[in-house]
Amino acid sequence: MKIAQVVCAFPPYPGGIGQSAARFGQLLAANHELTTFTLHPLSGPKNIEPNLVYLKPSLRAGHGGFPFSLFWRLRKYEAVFLHYPFFGADLIIYLFLLFHPRKKLFIHYHMDTKNLSLGFKLLALPSRLVKKKLFARATKISAASLDYLAHGQVAPFLKSWPDKFIALPFGLDTNRYRPKLPSENDDLTAKGKKIVDFVNHNFIKRGRVNLLFVGGLDSAHYFKGLNFLLPALAKLRFKNWQLTIVGDGDLRLSYEKQAEELNLRRQIKFVGRLSEEELIRTYQNSDLFILPSINRHEAFGLVLTEAMACGVPVIASDLPGVRTVFRPGIDGLLAKPREIDDLATKIAALVGDEPKRKAYGRSARDYAVLKYSLETSDQILKEMFL
Repeated sequence: MKIAQVVCAFPPYPGGIGQSAARFGQLLAANHELTTFTLHPLSGPKNIEPNLVYLKPSLRAGHGGFPFSLFWRLRKYEAVFLHYPFFGADLIIYLFLLFHPRKKLFIHYHMDTKNLSLGFKLLALPSRLVKKKLFARATKISAASLDYLAHGQVAPFLKSWPDKFIALPFGLDTNRYRPKLPSENDDLTAKGKKIVDFVNHNFIKRGRVNLLFVGGLDSAHYFKGLNFLLPALAKLRFKNWQLTIVGDGDLRLSYEKQAEELNLRRQIKFVGRLSEEELIRTYQNSDLFILPSINRHEAFGLVLTEAMACGVPVIASDLPGVRTVFRPGIDGLLAKPREIDDLATKIAALVGDEPKRKAYGRSARDYAVLKYSLETSDQILKEMFL
């Protein structure tokens, strides 16, 4: 099947929508002829791939816009795979399907859209007019979590057309995202590692717990909740922790200033964006991963699955979709969104309990392999695009 994948952003932009489109695209390309259409990046480099097409919209606001050339570019494809939301492009796709009724439409729903800026509200107005008709037209509608859908803006659609909706978790290469492998067959390396671990634990780390946050530090990712995590850490009675913050953006300076005001600057490292290999190593060197998102703009939390696959226990906000990524009390803990005291309590519970952290980490790894492997996503995609 010739498939046109349409998504508002694509790597190297770090957002979850583009990351998932890249992973789904790799799986689909193994069995179909796939081309991905996306908008020109707002800043930074483009991803040069043979089957990736950048579109220039006539009108644009952030990651939304009206790329009218998409209308005639879609003609040679049998199916359209739309990553929703993509304001502007969804209207163009709807109009295209009116003129081409034999074409198939598949939708992957990423998140609800609330609290939009004025520019986005204007851009989203046509989308609201065609949204129900577009979803009615779709052959299948996938989402990372049906729990998220059941408690959000598309709940009426889920109720009206339950057979259309399927859960499609983000596929992860669990052979790359994995815990550190012990050097069992190399006695010299193993002895060296023991010496390094001894020195690190007793003279450098001294029992320190390495905490990790990964997320965009730009205005578009304000909902990641870093501004709630920092004061929660300030409430901890013990100071045997260090937080590594991976990510960058226009809010970074304000977060650094907040850390200074809370007297936490010595315990926090802002490392900016990392390559995938650097990110994996950072996961592997962490003791606890925290995702303190504050609202439904966080629909899943791809970074949770990456941390879990690396054997790291997690703490995340009790939000629809996010709360089903892992098993609370088995792989990690849930915290109440926006409640600093509760988040601090949950962090303290795991920072002070190494055996529980390790047990959660082992369970998290097993669950990630079972539920979020590439093989699992590949099988669902094959059934979806039959």
